[in-house]
Amino acid sequence: MPGSRLTHQDRRLIAAGLAEGLGYAEIARRLERPTSTVTREVTRNGGAHRYRADHAHRATERRARRRTRSPLPAAPAPTDPYGRDPEAVRDFEERFVSLMTLAGLPRMTACVLCRLFTADTGVLTAAELVRLLRVSPASVSKAVGYLEGQGLVRRERVAGRRAERYVIDRDVWFRAWQAGLRVNFALADVARAGAETLGAATPAGARLDDMSAFLRHVSEDQARQGEYWLRFLTARRTREPGGEAAGEPDGAVDGAGDGAADADPGARVPERAAGPERG
Repeated sequence: MPGSRLTHQDRRLIAAGLAEGLGYAEIARRLERPTSTVTREVTRNGGAHRYRADHAHRATERRARRRTRSPLPAAPAPTDPYGRDPEAVRDFEERFVSLMTLAGLPRMTACVLCRLFTADTGVLTAAELVRLLRVSPASVSKAVGYLEGQGLVRRERVAGRRAERYVIDRDVWFRAWQAGLRVNFALADVARAGAETLGAATPAGARLDDMSAFLRHVSEDQARQGEYWLRFLTARRTREPGGEAAGEPDGAVDGAGDGAADADPGARVPERAAGPERG
């Protein structure tokens, strides 16, 4: 029945629908359930290709038992100062977490990242995350440690207290992209050195040389795009209330160009290079 928990039979019907190649919406119509219910169920239990009804039902029962054994106080529902629909926000958060999980993030880490993104301040303490997510402090600490290592979150000490708060800002993806680009450049250098060591004329050397050429060409192209974005973003922020005080990214990889304030936000992205070069 819509609104109630999925039964074992419901999960068998979901598995049968996936085996037939049906989409989530069609399966949901057969069950008379919201599409989001089927999407969450499948994503939480291995995805469309690995979903098994019996396994999903047992996993759900285990999660229910854990929640029953150690209940944590529910977070109070705050009044949204912007008048946003709480149900729509929760639906977005679930989709955000599901996609981040499919991209490789552990689910708890994705939940912490989502909460920071959807907090208007972009700042939450460990205690606030524990209360909002109803998890242990250790779970929050592990998730934050992972995000910090990826350059997605930074820690700040709360003045006058031993507590820490975790911060996410508008430039978070720019910094994470920079970190990934530096790794790609390093991989290109290592692959080139490997090609020289093994001999560029050998099959292994040629394979490494191709890897180096690809990574360097694509990374240099991305670095140019990053410099364009930096100029565009800085110009846009100077027109915001508060001007440059709104903040600027840390700078593009290997140095972004100067004269950012003169950039034309409507300008075309620079043309990419004609092709990879070797040698």
